[in-house]
Amino acid sequence: MPSSSQPPLRADTQTLAVLRRLEWRVRGAVESVLSGEYRSAFRGRGMEFDQVVKYEFGDDVRDIDWNVTARLGEPYRKKFVEEREITLFVVFEDRPSLQFGSSGISKREALLELAGLVMLLGAVNRDRVGFLYASPEGHEFRPPVRGRGRIHRLASSLIGRPPPALTAGSPAGDAIPWRLLTNIAPRHSILLWLSDFPPGDAPEGWAVMQRRYKTMGFRIEDPWERELPRGDDFAAYDPVSGRLVTLEGSTAERAAHQAWRQRRDETFESLFPDPLSRLAVSTQDDRLDALVAFFHAQMNRRSH
Repeated sequence: MPSSSQPPLRADTQTLAVLRRLEWRVRGAVESVLSGEYRSAFRGRGMEFDQVVKYEFGDDVRDIDWNVTARLGEPYRKKFVEEREITLFVVFEDRPSLQFGSSGISKREALLELAGLVMLLGAVNRDRVGFLYASPEGHEFRPPVRGRGRIHRLASSLIGRPPPALTAGSPAGDAIPWRLLTNIAPRHSILLWLSDFPPGDAPEGWAVMQRRYKTMGFRIEDPWERELPRGDDFAAYDPVSGRLVTLEGSTAERAAHQAWRQRRDETFESLFPDPLSRLAVSTQDDRLDALVAFFHAQMNRRSH
């Protein structure tokens, strides 16, 4: 059985700078719209009133009871019986193919930023957050924890991990120990799988995972994956094969690329059949804006 092959990492200066930037953006978004949409997407809105409680930073402003707030002189909100603690479990599958990037940022960097944003958002909303990191070189579990400091350390250890060696290649089988995951992640957790999702079959037992958890998939795309550049022949480094490849842009090559892209999209859609359970973001897109749109769509579904 693969095991954690790397010790916990200390947060270096660069990682801390990334975390500070992400937290600043998350807190700014929470003060506007993102917190309520995140809560609506993951918790749902309760149908039965329970009690009035003090409003705390990160609570949904739509639940404020203005009559009680005016009478007592400080903000109070309505609490509903459906509200429950969220356990968010981030599964980050670190494939060598994520190290590709044509526009100044690799897919891996963008996907780690997306993971960090969600983890910090969980911290702001006082949820429990854990992660599973998996690569061809092994895996590491971090059990769910609560609290800003603890979740920050989790996010730091994930964002600060070095990428797998390009010589490691792609895993022969599932790099993610799904069966072991079911023994660690509580039932009804939010299971967020971040990966490159290459064409292929669903992992063994995936149907069971979908019944046990609320599953979501996040993927980062490079513009060249959508469409090969037009013009003369050019060379690009392929992190999977570990060599430079020449792309001619011929009709046959573009047709093969289109077929690969279609197979990859079909794989992603088969893993997450509900369109609102999957998110594909370009490296050229703003990751936080993409999250806001994703959670906003979730909230709109619940409101209809």
